[in-house]
Amino acid sequence: MRASERAYRELRADIVSWRLTPGQVLGEVDLSERLGISRTPVREALSRLTADGLTEPHNGRGVVVSAISAGDVRALYELRDSLDCRAAELAAQRGDRDTFRALAEELSHAAEALSDDPDHPAYYELVDRMDAEIDHAAGNPYLQQALANVRLHLARVRRLSTSNPRRLAIAAAEHEAIARSIAEGDPALAVATTRVHLKNALGNALRTPELAPVSPVAS
Repeated sequence: MRASERAYRELRADIVSWRLTPGQVLGEVDLSERLGISRTPVREALSRLTADGLTEPHNGRGVVVSAISAGDVRALYELRDSLDCRAAELAAQRGDRDTFRALAEELSHAAEALSDDPDHPAYYELVDRMDAEIDHAAGNPYLQQALANVRLHLARVRRLSTSNPRRLAIAAAEHEAIARSIAEGDPALAVATTRVHLKNALGNALRTPELAPVSPVAS
């Protein structure tokens, strides 16, 4: 793996997991020493992170980790409504019913298996697998690419709200309903169940206290 790719992946993971927090300065010299690589691949990695929207220029010199506000979260969910609902609709039309029937069965037991680990890795692995199956079933690479970028930013918010087991149990039931609607080949129901999940997920995300305040709009 190229040094710039390794640096990009490590820094992206640190930002998504909040090991690197909003507003934290990312200096090329410090990062090159920490990662054990030259400044050129670090610079390339930071450029990619800025293109992703995970970092932003800082006073004309270097970059900082981007803040994420309640307004950002609302905007992301507005986009998710279009993308996720369309993906679920296409998956219901094109997907393998047995695949989604099996996912629904797994999700029906997901709440019972929520671990004491605040990150709940097994649960989120299942949710990620369902997302991947929906993407595959939808069969639209452009839609998949757009969803990947949105999910990257939402992963930062999810990291802050993973410790609410009651919400996770409800979310598991919502995911199960989506999977069953796709398994039944019902596009309208797939859209409706997806929209219910997104509405509830947005409400939960907006209760995250670590979100940055929204800047006032100039009159």
